[in-house]
Amino acid sequence: MSEGEGGDFYSVYPRVAEEIRIGPPMLTKYERAKLIGARALQIYHGAPPLVDIEVVGSLDPIDIARYEVDNGILPVTIYRYQKGTGRGQAIPLKVLLEVERRVVGGRVYR
Repeated sequence: MSEGEGGDFYSVYPRVAEEIRIGPPMLTKYERAKLIGARALQIYHGAPPLVDIEVVGSLDPIDIARYEVDNGILPVTIYRYQKGTGRGQAIPLKVLLEVERRVVGGRVYR
């Protein structure tokens, strides 16, 4: 396949978003809960934490997972679908948290 042919072939794959076009410009409470729950389960089953436990101040997997998500340490991409059109957008967690901090201002407290 030459360079000019099939240019749209790879456009069906999700691309990392520079701007958030689908959904709110922040992590929803449902996305946040799912991330924390999934990561806490991984930690509970023996996955190593991505942060120093002393920094978190707790051995509870939920507290560790919450710290990892809230500080953007977790290397995760959120994929959002748009109803009706079948379109989607891949948004890294770090991008969502950066935009949320700009919108809300300063540190995000929950």
